[in-house]
Amino acid sequence: MTNWQDELRQSFKSIDELETFFQTTFPKTSQPVFLPTRLANEIKKHGINSPLGKQFLPHHDENKNLGFLDPIGDLKPGPLPYFIHRYENRALFFPTTVCPVQCRYCFRKNNLHNKELNLNASFEKIDRYIEKHTEINEIIFSGGDPFILSTEKLKACLDFFSCYQPIKFIRFHTRVPSILPSRIDDELCEMLNTFKNRFHLTIVIHTNHSDELTDDVIHGIEKLSPFNFLSQTVLLKNVNDHEEALEKLFKTLNHLHIRPYYLHHPDPVKGGMHFYLSEEKGLKIYQNLRKKLSGWMLPQYVIDSPEASGKQLVTNNFNKLDNTSSLNY
Repeated sequence: MTNWQDELRQSFKSIDELETFFQTTFPKTSQPVFLPTRLANEIKKHGINSPLGKQFLPHHDENKNLGFLDPIGDLKPGPLPYFIHRYENRALFFPTTVCPVQCRYCFRKNNLHNKELNLNASFEKIDRYIEKHTEINEIIFSGGDPFILSTEKLKACLDFFSCYQPIKFIRFHTRVPSILPSRIDDELCEMLNTFKNRFHLTIVIHTNHSDELTDDVIHGIEKLSPFNFLSQTVLLKNVNDHEEALEKLFKTLNHLHIRPYYLHHPDPVKGGMHFYLSEEKGLKIYQNLRKKLSGWMLPQYVIDSPEASGKQLVTNNFNKLDNTSSLNY
């Protein structure tokens, strides 16, 4: 069986390595390269201009001076730099800035430094904060990618939060199942299972295109089947910005017992504006999806506020379209 840590270490980390593997040239950009070999092989099958290639390979438009370094206000001053209490009953926790891949559209692409926090020092500060904020009943693990933590460190995090009785819900937002399925090993699954009676555990898988859902990805997802599964997808120009691609993705996820949860409007991040599209175009795509999919198969279409005030429903702006009377409710 493939060791996920070895697989991670063997990832492509330079333009030169990519050019040798794909036998073509790529632009040099300020953004780092990090691409697992498994994913590189999948891109090779589909082509560098495929939806997979466009998401993960460097593009010359990354060098354009457009967009924002912090498009959703993550870096605005808060009580703790790695613990964001934006909503009353839930808080975001960032135990690592390490990811299993460098997504070229990522809204945090300019703020990831491939490092893990000193968990013990972090826990001391979080402890004081949670003791004062007993309204928090859900912890959302983000990053980076929380599943890149070793199973031992991930367990330490869950042990820590299990000490606070008001906390009943744990949510993991992760790209790992669709990028590094070997990480979903027996050790991880067994550890998570030990917390089933303490927390309501939810895994939110990040996936943008049905081509990502290969047999080994599906196998990893099936191993996590005892847990609640949701998905989040980013609407990306020239990747999945048409209803046929999204319809296929959401139907495939439903077949895997994963409920589509969020469709994110792309964030205007510096180095990723070539993925950006207007809200009007996004609303038209979503409007057409509503005609093709039942409501329970349709994710919420949301946009993040640059003022760090959280997510808003883009569908509140349906009045921007001229043909609102044709909406299929």
